[in-house]
Amino acid sequence: MSAPFLESTEVKQDIQDVLAGVSVEVENSHDLDSLIEEMGNAKIVLLGEASHGTHEYYTWRTQITKRLMQEKGFNFIGVEGDWPDCYKINRFVKGYENAEKEGQDVVKNFERWPTWMWANWEVVAFIEWLKNHNKELSSHKRKGFYGLDVYSLWQSLDAIINYLEKNDPGGLEKAKAAFRCFEPYRKGEGQAYASATRMVDENCQEEVVDLLADIRRKATQYNTDPEASLNTEQNATVAVNAEKYYRAMVSSSAQSWNVRDRHMAQTLDRLLDYHGPGAKAVIWAHNTHIGDARYTDMHSENMVNIGQLVREKYGLDKCHLHGFGSYSGSVIAGRRWGAPMEEMQMPKAAEDSWEQLLFGMDKENQILFLNRINNFEPLKKEIDHRAIGVVYHPDRESFGNYVPSILPDRYDTFQFLKLTTALHPLHITPESKELPQTYPWNY
Repeated sequence: MSAPFLESTEVKQDIQDVLAGVSVEVENSHDLDSLIEEMGNAKIVLLGEASHGTHEYYTWRTQITKRLMQEKGFNFIGVEGDWPDCYKINRFVKGYENAEKEGQDVVKNFERWPTWMWANWEVVAFIEWLKNHNKELSSHKRKGFYGLDVYSLWQSLDAIINYLEKNDPGGLEKAKAAFRCFEPYRKGEGQAYASATRMVDENCQEEVVDLLADIRRKATQYNTDPEASLNTEQNATVAVNAEKYYRAMVSSSAQSWNVRDRHMAQTLDRLLDYHGPGAKAVIWAHNTHIGDARYTDMHSENMVNIGQLVREKYGLDKCHLHGFGSYSGSVIAGRRWGAPMEEMQMPKAAEDSWEQLLFGMDKENQILFLNRINNFEPLKKEIDHRAIGVVYHPDRESFGNYVPSILPDRYDTFQFLKLTTALHPLHITPESKELPQTYPWNY
């Protein structure tokens, strides 16, 4: 275990006593008042999750996000999802012409494994609320929904070509050149391209960089949709960074992780710039992305994440990192990449983990204001913190589902729930089961 000092009952009790002094019990949205007041001062609020398949993480993030948008002027939400599919949600919630009419229909665009991550009833409920909320706002004040991730290479190239065919035939050739470069590797969702770079020096980098430069030069011409220039440029940026990501997969697992999280941070920057001075963002992603990597064992592997990057760029006072965790319950996940989704039972949290410590405080649901803790030496040491990915084996949890973490430094606040339940997915058969694996966790 990462924290043998916890074998002392006195140390455990001392830690729990300190945590109790910064803990608020929560049962409903009204109990979030003090959290919302604190988060409202930030420019960026990052809301985590300890799995991609837990009902309560989605619903609590929804409650927090609603209040931040209604009461604190937050402009948009960015999620750990692909740009093209999430942009369809953005068009839906803003009521753009020819957008889907029902939330259930728009999330069915998430056809790639793991479909349940965004194609679920919890997300449908949130985007239906957001669409109705936006109806009360003028068009330039409507709240957006965007994807931050880098995986959508083919979708982004397809979207660019489809758009240019209708609106900029003169720029179409560069897009087709990039498409032709990647076309031999389309089967395998990038792994084939990654493997090819082992054997040849040439790759598709020049084509996609040239495409991005051309689109940026012409961005002001793309005005058929209120956000057409942003959408087209971002799809081109995804293509550039996806190429980097797949190429990095074969040389360094840590490097490919860093390409991905730096892309998410850069997409966030672009969205903040697009929404103008004073823009404020809410981010939804796994704890491994939003909890500052410097205070986990990721740091020893030279890995960064979006939580660390936004703190470094914007400063501690402009960012708020909020993690989630639970002691036991059920979760949606797969036994392997591309496997059917299952409802699985999580075992009780491991001994000498953060979750076991918090379970012993005898509060059902609580928020810990970790940023209010003064120096207390036992809390400056790494303690195991559970993290469940889209691939999960409950019987082998102790061998790969705990991240040694200094919790008070990794997050500003942390929400702990004793018992959680599985997400409610829409039952969609994935079109592609070849989502790239990420290191060291499938997050």
